[in-house]
Amino acid sequence: MPVTAHAYRCLYDEYPKHPEAAVMVTVLQAYQFALDPTPRKRGSLASHAGAALFAYNWGLELVTIRLEQRRAGQDVQVPWTLAELRREWNRAKHDVAPWWAENSKEAYNSGLDALARALKNWSDSRNGLRKGRPIGFPRRKKKRRARVACRFTTGAVRVLPDRKHVQLPRIGVVKTHESTRKLARRLEQGTARILAATITRRADRWYVSFTVEVQRTISTSNGRAGVVGVDVGVRHLAVLSTGQTIPNPRPLERSQRKLRRLNRQLARRKPSSRRRSRTRRRLARVHARAANLRRDGLHTLTTSLATQHGTVVVEQLNVAGMVRNRRLARAIADTGMGELRRLLGYKTGWYGCRLVVADRFFPSSKTCSGCGWVKAKLTLAERTFCCETCGLVMDRDLNAARNLAKLVELIVAAGSGPEALNARGADRKSQRAGQVAVKREAGTEHHSGQTGTVQPQG
Repeated sequence: MPVTAHAYRCLYDEYPKHPEAAVMVTVLQAYQFALDPTPRKRGSLASHAGAALFAYNWGLELVTIRLEQRRAGQDVQVPWTLAELRREWNRAKHDVAPWWAENSKEAYNSGLDALARALKNWSDSRNGLRKGRPIGFPRRKKKRRARVACRFTTGAVRVLPDRKHVQLPRIGVVKTHESTRKLARRLEQGTARILAATITRRADRWYVSFTVEVQRTISTSNGRAGVVGVDVGVRHLAVLSTGQTIPNPRPLERSQRKLRRLNRQLARRKPSSRRRSRTRRRLARVHARAANLRRDGLHTLTTSLATQHGTVVVEQLNVAGMVRNRRLARAIADTGMGELRRLLGYKTGWYGCRLVVADRFFPSSKTCSGCGWVKAKLTLAERTFCCETCGLVMDRDLNAARNLAKLVELIVAAGSGPEALNARGADRKSQRAGQVAVKREAGTEHHSGQTGTVQPQG
């Protein structure tokens, strides 16, 4: 089978290319902890999240009015950036929100920053500066449907030495449900610095996520020489070229019975009643459990792949197009294919593993892993691959995984190995000549509109 530049794309971290070399790099990493707040602290957390929502809706209403005045011919300034929105808020906060002093200033800044990013994304989408589907104009957030969150970038954001409490601006000290030792150890050693903290509420439980600048020692090789191909699917979470099959936990599918029962109860409850709120919280907990089970399975799989193999080969799947199939949309979303690819993107760099991403149009399922014969058409109903040339009969997913594992050998045999292995790919097809575009690691880019960072710890 001929191998061209369109058949592969390699993602390698830009570290020294010596087998024994190790380098100290600075990465952005998130640490999330569940909280156990008292009733008073719970009210304070909800007040800050509500303040961020209020500031977002107020700023959106102001921008909408200014745009209508400009269309009418009036010479008015439309606040578009975070600095302009904050300037307008400081002028009007005494009239529109006399209670503004009850919450930290970061709560209002969080809502205005979300609005500024939404306006920028909309304008970039209209001008063709943003990839993907077109983005509509920002809409007003509703209290019952909007994400309950607030972000703190300045002030007293700390992890206390007892490893059981955290401190947040204006909210004070809040007890954590779990130990914070993983982050506290790095802060005590001086290898981490907290940049921001975000509080969120999911399924009636509060969480705090710390955005931390961490110094990690990363080697260019984990000492493993094996190459493994990973074929993700719906029947199985992943099928490896070694013959190992990772079962799919299917958390959402297994929760359907509870979800149907709770949805029927919710439909019978009287609106704005206490029982309706109780049923809604129970329904949210079932969804949160399904999401946690899915996340745990993906983290377990990606960590084992990055630590036990020297090279991991996966496919670049068009998940957004696959979920348009109404018969398979829920099953595909339940597997988390896109999340698996994202997790491998940074874990392979952390553990010294190499990641090779096959192109979206690489025929891994239609190609015979024995002789290289390519089948013209292969439907989803055909679960067994039968080669008409060599007579190979093999499971469809295992055949695709072995073709992905052989892709590295085919690239090296084609004479494009060293140049391709040193290139970092962008999410597009590779060109026939030259190096593909360089893409930054997730979480290392500079965020515009950032107001500052909290004081360093450790």
